[in-house]
Amino acid sequence: MESYYRAVSSRDSRFDGRFWFGVTSTGIYCRPSCPARTPKSENVKYFVSAAAAARNGFRACRRCAPDAVPGSPQWDNRADVTARAVRLIGDGVVDRGGVPELAARLGYTERHLNRLLSDELGAGPLALARTQRAQTAKTLITKTGLGLSEIAFAAGFGSIRQFNDTFREVYGCAPSTLRREAAPVDGVLSLRLSYRAPLHGEALFGFLGARTISGVDVYEDGRYSRSMSLPHGMATVTLWPGTPAPHGGETGVGSGFVEAALRLADMRDLTPAVARCRRLLDLDADPAAVDAVLAADPALATAVAAEPGVRLPRSVDGFEMAVRAVVGQQISVAGARTVLARLLPPTEATADRSGLPTGLFPTPEELLALPDEAFSMPASRRRTLRAVAEAVRDGLRLDAGSDRAATREALLALPGVGPWTADYIALRALGDPDVLLTTDLGTRRGAKALGLPDDPVELARHAERWRPWRSYAQIRLWRAA
Repeated sequence: MESYYRAVSSRDSRFDGRFWFGVTSTGIYCRPSCPARTPKSENVKYFVSAAAAARNGFRACRRCAPDAVPGSPQWDNRADVTARAVRLIGDGVVDRGGVPELAARLGYTERHLNRLLSDELGAGPLALARTQRAQTAKTLITKTGLGLSEIAFAAGFGSIRQFNDTFREVYGCAPSTLRREAAPVDGVLSLRLSYRAPLHGEALFGFLGARTISGVDVYEDGRYSRSMSLPHGMATVTLWPGTPAPHGGETGVGSGFVEAALRLADMRDLTPAVARCRRLLDLDADPAAVDAVLAADPALATAVAAEPGVRLPRSVDGFEMAVRAVVGQQISVAGARTVLARLLPPTEATADRSGLPTGLFPTPEELLALPDEAFSMPASRRRTLRAVAEAVRDGLRLDAGSDRAATREALLALPGVGPWTADYIALRALGDPDVLLTTDLGTRRGAKALGLPDDPVELARHAERWRPWRSYAQIRLWRAA
């Protein structure tokens, strides 16, 4: 615990989201970078989740906002049951279907799942979801003009009393205390999504911008906008890098934020919308840990020094990413964009007057209903797309809560899905941090440009030193190409 106390004493924002600390003399819990006076070590307790701090009777600090930190990178990257559960809770699964649905998604009993999370996080799935609901409610209170009763149910609470009790427990005040005279402009909810610095915005937004599909997403003037299909309706979001305030502002010293402008058809979708935006941009990553491993290789050291904080662009919808992967087999990025745009009805492949996309990517059912001539591709690839759509329709999940090994095996069993396609889906839909597409032409060109072996077998052997961050090396190799 000495290292934790040193982090608190030095207000080290690199530890924000890794742990929280409660001060027994005040009953308040904070993030490590809290600017308040450093408490005595004997008055400090440490927690691995905000929910655990709240469960132990501590209230959230209203000065450092410990609920506004980036998520823990271990829950973002790990592939075990605990990490998958945390990601699913973050996406609102417990709010929508309760603990039974979460347990069913993970293949465990509710009792065993509760024990797993309590042992590792200090709080069970209900406590984790309840803390998240309070955080969502706080955002709606301070950023919208909705009535408090509307906010209570939009945030996932079952009653007004539960809403008030939880809010007092987590924040130490009534919900109305945080009410601001602010409302979304033209239905737009403006948020700041925090991250650990550094973040290479050009690499991240440029990657997404080069792969836009007319009607689904658009990239213009450094801003990336896209549509999303959420549990209660459609949403659109515009994302762009923010400028950190002096001394770190809301996000803490040494961190930053991405600006987000959300338009939600239903405010109940705020939690999954934020979770998917964070995942799309890889905002919970630990760039220092990634770059330290990659920079240890002389072949990558110069690139890492020149472009620190390169992230892994992920996705907001696993099925969409699977279709992108299948279509992108052996054709250029530009060619894939053209083919993908033809899968949308002509009325949806447009943008509104503000430049925002107006369509949604087809669902598995919608894709299966398309006539053959809509695919603009060889018959074998069309059959593969249909096979993927049928698998997802019948229960194959391609999201942050999926078992990576089992999902890869299921994908490889589909006709026309080979290792490149399965690994690309793992890279971007599942968020696997340790994937390298050694047979990919762009990968081999990038390797050659950096003086690395471009033979797939030799490159795979060399890349062993990049574990467990080969996915981040993959993005750097594509940039070098």
